Amino acid sequence: MIRIVIAEDQRMLLGALGSLLSLEDDMEVVGKASNGEEAVALAKELKPDICVMDIEMPGKTGLEAAEELKGLGCKVIILTTFARSGYFQRALKAGVSGYLLKDSPSEELASSIRSVMGGRRVYAPELMDDVYSEENPLTDREMEVLELVANGKNTKEIAGQLSITTGTVRNYISTILDKLQVTNRIEAITQSKEKGWFK
Repeated sequence: MIRIVIAEDQRMLLGALGSLLSLEDDMEVVGKASNGEEAVALAKELKPDICVMDIEMPGKTGLEAAEELKGLGCKVIILTTFARSGYFQRALKAGVSGYLLKDSPSEELASSIRSVMGGRRVYAPELMDDVYSEENPLTDREMEVLELVANGKNTKEIAGQLSITTGTVRNYISTILDKLQVTNRIEAITQSKEKGWFK
């Protein structure tokens, strides 16, 4: 029997997924979580074979939870509406065994769970095309500057924190906008978040 924990913040979907997987003869849903923190706690307590989780959940995202569960013997399948290559790359780094999209047919989830239990990895095909084309063009230092901007720091505060001049910070910011082909800081932050480039 494959023991499963599901983490999904939309209650109706959580219930539906639970019912769907419980219909399978070889699967048992042993726990349901509505956010990443609950998922990690349940996985540690119940030691399921697989944790199926959404990405965008309150408190702790599915990706953060997957990173935390790495090495605990519980395989993770991400089930999300987001076909974003940045998320996918982060999921790969977190060692997830599967990354499926919510608009896939329902029987695909059960067969993917069996494949993952058999030691295979299962990724939505539409993500495989993107994965090589979406490399982050920013250097580590530029990302550091952008993360400080995203945290609400102004030019002077960033300069102080990184021990560089305000002019250098401005140069970094204009290079960032240039590389990302955006017109302002907000767009740069949004794009980097969507592509999963922030740590």
